[in-house]
Amino acid sequence: MAVGTLQIAYAGRRGPLFRLALVSSLLTVLTLGIYRFWMKTRLRRFYWSAIRPGGVPLEYVGLPLEKLLGFLIAVVFLAFYIGIVNLVLMYFSFSLASSNLWAYAISFVGVLPLLFYARYRARRYILARTRWRGIRFGMEPGAWGYVWRALAHWLVTILSLGLLWPRMTFWLEKYRADHTWFGDQAVVQGGRWQMLYKPFLPILVAVALAVASTVAIGMNNLSAGVLLIGLAVVLAGFGLVHYRVHSFRLLTNTKRIGGMGFVSRPRTLRMVAIYLFGYGLVATCSLLTVLVLFAAFVALAAGLFGVDFNSQDAVEAAKAVPLWLSAAFGVASYFLLFMLWGVLRQVFVTMPQLRHYAETLEITGAPSLGAIRQRHRDEMHHAEGFAEALDVGAAI
Repeated sequence: MAVGTLQIAYAGRRGPLFRLALVSSLLTVLTLGIYRFWMKTRLRRFYWSAIRPGGVPLEYVGLPLEKLLGFLIAVVFLAFYIGIVNLVLMYFSFSLASSNLWAYAISFVGVLPLLFYARYRARRYILARTRWRGIRFGMEPGAWGYVWRALAHWLVTILSLGLLWPRMTFWLEKYRADHTWFGDQAVVQGGRWQMLYKPFLPILVAVALAVASTVAIGMNNLSAGVLLIGLAVVLAGFGLVHYRVHSFRLLTNTKRIGGMGFVSRPRTLRMVAIYLFGYGLVATCSLLTVLVLFAAFVALAAGLFGVDFNSQDAVEAAKAVPLWLSAAFGVASYFLLFMLWGVLRQVFVTMPQLRHYAETLEITGAPSLGAIRQRHRDEMHHAEGFAEALDVGAAI
């Protein structure tokens, strides 16, 4: 490792994360979702403290009540939008077009700006509550500027049939990065959007194979069409992971914070293995849980009500089970699978991804850290309420 370079270590372990995610998920279910804000805060503190540039862990200082209050404010606003605006749109849609199709279409388009607004605000809140070496991160206000840029880039990308996707990726990330600060030092996103086309090539090839498959089927060559579409699906899945990994690498390597830079070396095959193994294990455990729950249901129905699923027709046997027992098992099974999927995804997908990205990242120009000074605290009173209410995701 070169002089002045900081290696990033990852100290998180699966056991403590499993216990934290399991207990938090259980409390979230028992409190009808209210504890989710405390769960997200505790998970972020776990992940942040596990990422240690130069041996010094990141800190997450967000508070659950900030998230809860922000969520309630966002829900009030969205309730007004859904209840009043949609009612007006529905009235004019039926009056002018005798159909509710236009109302739904305009309502969907009207929600898009809120989605982009929520994403920007969520990232700003997370950065405002993140510290390293006692220095705060931050992000300048600019959500509405991000909204119109995102809408414009999406429109251009759609009109180009997806060919300008790398352009959208670069310019939206540049807008977010150029509004980001570490202490009193601004983040600068360098590079050019054309650099993202190389990692985008597998997706372009997958699209070409899909077009070739359509042509083959149109020429009554069904076997070739099926083969080509199968190859297109596999390559598209690989290409999406490849593009995500290497666009992150290229964008990270061209960022600067004062005299500091970054060297990122994530690997596509490693990320593909995490997705396949992680989600494969999560799906297998979920399937086994379903089988165990069904066996328990059959045994309980047989023991309490004498229902024999082996000798009776399955439909008739199911009708013989009281509705309350079926409903209770259905609800319990749903929440158990919901909890299990979320917990195992954190342990076998999210954590390995973060570990890989962290351990393949270095910070260069470390001596310039001494020149960075503290920045003011960004209050962000509404936290990431819109992101929570719209369920658009915000990091962890």
